[in-house]
Amino acid sequence: MADSLPPNAGPNFPSFLLPPRPPTLTASPPPPPPPPLPSQPPPPSSAPGLESLPIAGGHSFSLRRPAVRVTSEFDSDRSVFFHKISCKLFDSLAKLKLTFQNDRNGVIAYPQIGFITKHFAALYDLESRNALLKGFFDIGDALRVRATHDTKEQQGEIAIITNLFNPSYKLEVASPVPSVGLPRATVCFPLGEVSVEEKKDQEAEKVLSISGILKGYLMNGVCTALYQNEELNLSYRYKDENMSFIPSISLPSQALSFALKRRFNPSDKMSYWYHFDSNDWSIVYKHTVGKDLKFKTGYDSEVRLGWASFWVGDEDGNAKAAPMKMKVQFMVQVPQDDISNSVLLFRVKKRWDF
Repeated sequence: MADSLPPNAGPNFPSFLLPPRPPTLTASPPPPPPPPLPSQPPPPSSAPGLESLPIAGGHSFSLRRPAVRVTSEFDSDRSVFFHKISCKLFDSLAKLKLTFQNDRNGVIAYPQIGFITKHFAALYDLESRNALLKGFFDIGDALRVRATHDTKEQQGEIAIITNLFNPSYKLEVASPVPSVGLPRATVCFPLGEVSVEEKKDQEAEKVLSISGILKGYLMNGVCTALYQNEELNLSYRYKDENMSFIPSISLPSQALSFALKRRFNPSDKMSYWYHFDSNDWSIVYKHTVGKDLKFKTGYDSEVRLGWASFWVGDEDGNAKAAPMKMKVQFMVQVPQDDISNSVLLFRVKKRWDF
């Protein structure tokens, strides 16, 4: 502290803690020395946001003010600001966050408060006065329990996940709460997953529905079969260092399409999609400069729209890793049928750490 004595005060440094010595008299013996001063407690730490709290046994621990992170984003297309304020508590064992949005007039909408830990999460909507609760914990090494509950709707789900032969094979059994039928069963394995659940058909009768995805390797490519809602999609993806070719077909509609992706160099790439059933096509060209600058332009024949966008900051990353912790996107949209109605859109996302 600024008012503490120097650790090694010299003889010329005045002491304000000891009483002044009386003058020595030859006619009487000198007075006895003063009793020793009681030991002084250590000075409090001068670190900001740090407090020392006593606990049992005479020890103490320190509570540091948690770091606060504020992220704001503006979307000119919707003229809305999005905000998120978060901080980690108890040495990062828990996280508290507040999210909301407001328009240009300052009207706040959709405020939500969240409390998140490793095994529990609660999200409370202030407008609807509704809380969504999530819990997950492990029982041993091969069993995991997951549960969700909506306090307003009084509905939720509980699921049990277990390993079958090894961690690559899992079985998940999930049931709504309160139960309205058979639980949903999902088997996951290295080449995909298959789910069986009970649904109601058009005649309101309960039937078993199967959905799933399977993947396999063939001739330097990957075959994928996706079955959902009684529709099967088959695709094949061939990829080498500079090109990807992805034909696909949907059954029973027999809709055929393909995608072609070409990389000219590490900075320039082009993608092209074509749908044979509708003759719609789209194309995108992308040029990057390092990790934080990206230019993209393209055209979509289905909506007859051309566009171009410029990114500052990683498009798929967060604002933390961007320069100055800020991401910016500018986009120009040009309708083919009415060029005079072209619009300029932009989006800005900024993060502050306190």
